Amino acid sequence: MKAEAEANAEADKKEREKVDKLNQADSMIFQTENMLKESGDKIPADVKSEVEAAVAKLKTAHQAQDLAAIDTAMNELQTAAGKMYQAQQQAGPQPGPDMNAGNTGNQQGPTDDVQDADFEEVK
Repeated sequence: MKAEAEANAEADKKEREKVDKLNQADSMIFQTENMLKESGDKIPADVKSEVEAAVAKLKTAHQAQDLAAIDTAMNELQTAAGKMYQAQQQAGPQPGPDMNAGNTGNQQGPTDDVQDADFEEVK
């Protein structure tokens, strides 16, 4: 049994690497598509189309389970996603739905009129 495990160790290692690479590609596809959904209107059209093309290429390589093509497509997607992130940063932070909630025009920070109070611990 030990000899059989040693004989299959290399094949097991290669299969593990393949599965890890496929999972990594799947995760990257999912994260990038979510980022595109969430902030697609804030990204320039040329950058968005580049990211979408890279995602499509990675999906094709993922379906074919071609590890070399997955590596190449992941590198392209990382480059395109970096451009997308930079474009987002240049656009600046966009106020979310509750970012200004509670503000009544007063743009000052929290006040420092904190008062100490006595308390009694009841057991």
